[in-house]
Amino acid sequence: MELYRERGYDRTTTAEIAARAGVTERTFFRHFPDKREVLFDGEAGLHAALSTAIAEAPDTLGPMEVLLWTFRSIEKLLEDNRPFTEPAREVIARTPALQERELAKAASTTAAVAAALRRRGVEANLATLAAGTGMAVFGHAARAWFEEPSLSLGIHLERAFQALNGLSGSGSPQPARSPS
Repeated sequence: MELYRERGYDRTTTAEIAARAGVTERTFFRHFPDKREVLFDGEAGLHAALSTAIAEAPDTLGPMEVLLWTFRSIEKLLEDNRPFTEPAREVIARTPALQERELAKAASTTAAVAAALRRRGVEANLATLAAGTGMAVFGHAARAWFEEPSLSLGIHLERAFQALNGLSGSGSPQPARSPS
């Protein structure tokens, strides 16, 4: 991470990363398939934590409530990882190729969340909709948390899900009228 911040992602080589870490390049490649994955390490663990939390959520909760419950239940994991996540976000924001990779990883996480919701019995199309919406709300909360770290991630999550509820109003959405 230090090298990426000092030299930039594009000007940092795997040999330099390995040397800074005190390992051989061969050892580096045993842990990471390429230098991008250093920034995205932990995806499998995140998917497992999300899937487990979704499965353990109370049966009385609807899909969006399950997702808020899930995100709140892995809050400590996310907070503990913040010292790594924050500088990684900065490197990714400056590097278009990494932004593309981040979108692919986000899509993979959304698919894992949708699959976990389907295992709970949520109909496939609704599971996909809930997962996409929930991950967008989570992303909104995470950005707010990085901008305003004096409040916990949990508070930002609660606020983001409340904002989503506010967007939907109190009743069923009405069909939009076409302009005359």
